[in-house]
Amino acid sequence: MTKLKLSILGLSLLATSLILSSCNNEDESKTVIPTPDTPTTSVSILNTVQAKYKSMVTISTSGSSITLKSNGTPDHVSPYWDASNPLYEAQMAGSTVNPGMIGTQNYVMTISTNPTEAITKEATTLGPIGMALNGVPIYNDREGGNVPVDAGVLGSFDRAGAHPGPGNTYHYHCTGDFTGNDDSNLIGFLRDGFPIYARKDNDGSYPTNLDANGGHVGTTADFSTAIYHYHASNTAYLGSRFYILKAGSYHGAKGTFTQ
Repeated sequence: MTKLKLSILGLSLLATSLILSSCNNEDESKTVIPTPDTPTTSVSILNTVQAKYKSMVTISTSGSSITLKSNGTPDHVSPYWDASNPLYEAQMAGSTVNPGMIGTQNYVMTISTNPTEAITKEATTLGPIGMALNGVPIYNDREGGNVPVDAGVLGSFDRAGAHPGPGNTYHYHCTGDFTGNDDSNLIGFLRDGFPIYARKDNDGSYPTNLDANGGHVGTTADFSTAIYHYHASNTAYLGSRFYILKAGSYHGAKGTFTQ
């Protein structure tokens, strides 16, 4: 009788141990599974922003944010300068100029120091979606009425892949001769804090693994730790000399851009 009781007691203790062990393993597995709200990687962009933005852009920091201020005027030639300006040049042969000019603005873009991927990707909209290293706004591939840039609009671009919009708001839609084109140049940062590069990767190749938003994760000349970054399209837009800078959605949560 005593042996039977001991046997039953032993089985009971073993069962209890297995149950406790099972609960502990379940709890441990829950603690190591990342949730969608917790980014697995985060790279600071502060040093690159401070090193690469040109002197006409004022940079300040506050907490986990970087604020960039500029007047939006380019540091290169364009037919959209007043003819008396030393940076004025005639428009390219076969192209036109729209009625606008290069005007002085008061742009302020605030982005995260450590950008992270957004759970829900937000589509880019009309207006500034980022800022080039010289303080000129970057726009997406669409024009007023939220329609794709057509041949007529394309014909108004200067050599920089840019033109002015309403209020003399000069901006880039495409790669060009002064920012980045058939190279791996850093062009600027978008409103979600992630950098945008020209058509090539740092090794001189054209990236073949870009996602639907035109980006991928990897190291660059400016980031030795792999970071998500965008590339300009490698398809000549409407058979022209221009390549769209950005289409689709933001990879991260966008910051603010005011004027």
